[in-house]
Amino acid sequence: MTELNYLAKIGDKEITAADVEAAISSIDPYQRQQFDNEEGRKRILADLINQELFYLDAIENKLDQDENFVKEMELIKINMIKQYAINKIIASVEVSDEEKLNYYEENKAQFVSPEMVSAKHILVDEEDQAKEIKTKIDKKEMSFEDAAVEYSKCPSNMKGGDLGEFGKGQMVPEFEEAAFALEVGKVSEPVKSQFGYHIIKVESHKEEGQLEFEDVKDEVANAVAYKKQNEAFVGKLTELTDRYKDILVINK
Repeated sequence: MTELNYLAKIGDKEITAADVEAAISSIDPYQRQQFDNEEGRKRILADLINQELFYLDAIENKLDQDENFVKEMELIKINMIKQYAINKIIASVEVSDEEKLNYYEENKAQFVSPEMVSAKHILVDEEDQAKEIKTKIDKKEMSFEDAAVEYSKCPSNMKGGDLGEFGKGQMVPEFEEAAFALEVGKVSEPVKSQFGYHIIKVESHKEEGQLEFEDVKDEVANAVAYKKQNEAFVGKLTELTDRYKDILVINK
């Protein structure tokens, strides 16, 4: 017995597993997973069959010759040609290694790693309590991390007060100033902010630095491509405006 290579057939039209997978791939990613199973594929297959039935009915009733349909198809064709022409200009742009390197050298200020700090903190409401906790840490009666778990009211308490890495402008000003000024491994005096009193411990401090070309070459390539694509588009538009200036009329 010959194995059928289609899931359904309506007249001469065959619907294959590949058609079903293509339909699933076209669905929004957030909704796609509900169809990525046997039951979901059956629903997609049923939908494809229904679409084909409507198509056959439309052809039998000569809807493809309907005046409104023909006008709409012509508009779609015109818009697709316009977009295709623009896409061809954009796709024609190529970026050489030399262009990428030159752009990097001329725009180094764009490719800088910001100054960053990794810190932990303990947040309490009262200054006296903050001072008492700081004293316990200084006397090694408890570790900073244990003190954060026991006393801090910040949700980071269960991670030993760990806030991770952050740059300037991400924390409240008082906290930021203290954290970026603090020596790595040291524990700060209580720092007051709108949230209460912070005891801060800096784990690492990275100074602002120049990113190497190899680390940002993809970003550089995108920047050069965008610049050249825009130049190509504007150049072509200028050429077309001049070429068709005798038939171009703009009512002001």
